[in-house]
Amino acid sequence: MVSSSHEALHRIFQEDPALFARAVKALDVSFAEPVSAVPLTTDLTENRPVERRVDTLLRMETGDNGSFLLAVESQGRQDPDKPASWAYYLSHLHAKYRLPPVLLVVCADRRTAAWAARQVDIGPPQWPSLTVRPLVLGPDQLPVIDSPDEAARDIPLTVLSAALHRRDPDAGAILKALASALKGLTAHDENTASIFIELTEQGLGKTPAADLWRQIMAADLSFFQSETAQSLRAEGRAEGRAGALLLLLDRRGVEVSEEERARIAGCGDMGVLDVWFTRAITASSAAEVFESEGS
Repeated sequence: MVSSSHEALHRIFQEDPALFARAVKALDVSFAEPVSAVPLTTDLTENRPVERRVDTLLRMETGDNGSFLLAVESQGRQDPDKPASWAYYLSHLHAKYRLPPVLLVVCADRRTAAWAARQVDIGPPQWPSLTVRPLVLGPDQLPVIDSPDEAARDIPLTVLSAALHRRDPDAGAILKALASALKGLTAHDENTASIFIELTEQGLGKTPAADLWRQIMAADLSFFQSETAQSLRAEGRAEGRAGALLLLLDRRGVEVSEEERARIAGCGDMGVLDVWFTRAITASSAAEVFESEGS
């Protein structure tokens, strides 16, 4: 089962695709700032009984008229089978879209990040036919952002910093800076603030930093009156997720009828809402969101 913290580490790039270019500067890799990004289906399944899905896939358009595919993988642990899967993803994407693919692996665990960063050669040692060379963002690659001013300048990058440093002593300072930045954002764009609040909570997983984040928000609910903040209360948690789900569908241009909106808003089952939210990331219609759920 995919964890919420896993989802947050790649979903953040769906909310702000340009975050990729800013984040990988820490790796001394330069990409042009994208002027637009188009979400693509994450299903890489061929006509055979093997299903393969990349976590997030974006077509990035840059100001110099360049285009490339960005595949983002959230990796929680070392998996010896992954390099072969990544090689498949990159080859398949290049063949399907005829665009250069880039693989970004995001890891909150230092050992996993070090493992993922290894170059993997596929083929005989004297002449490898294929090399897998992912870009990797982990706690040692992305800087700690603990200044409220710096956090306010780039909230998505600060959310990612909090998620990757969630087990570090610096986590509290990052969260306080982020809370201050989100307070300013809430004043003029509560919907966007609610998304980043939700992503922060997901990204922190089941760590002491997650408890601290709830305490920080609970201490000043006077300004965090968004639906996501209300999720701190058991009865309001489903309401916050439903609101985020509707916002995601609206932003992706998926048409939702009044009846379907009422169905989402009236759902009090967090498990069902989580399933719907995951489907909504790639769904082309509301019907796909409700797939296999009873009418």
